[in-house]
Amino acid sequence: MSDDSGTLMPQDMMPLWEVFIRPRTGLAHSHVGSVHASDEVMAVQAARDVYTRRGEGVSIWVVPSASITASDPDQRDENFEPTASKIYRHPSFYDIPDDVGHM
Repeated sequence: MSDDSGTLMPQDMMPLWEVFIRPRTGLAHSHVGSVHASDEVMAVQAARDVYTRRGEGVSIWVVPSASITASDPDQRDENFEPTASKIYRHPSFYDIPDDVGHM
């Protein structure tokens, strides 16, 4: 890859992009890995070349890794434990008709 001056940029200096692919048989995008690229166009092209070689994808999302904010694993109890006491929110209490399909 090269920068605006035309000089080659080392891969470790290029931004890291997280790649999400929607498979032909799926309804949602799934994280499949990461690529280094100088911009979003190159990131999509690199993701296509690396992660959809067998034609399994129908859509690609790339997101700069630096733009992702994640929860702290050390705070998982305070983040996720309150939901355990709200069992009424679990869909296992509801009958879903067969004709509804994916939900």
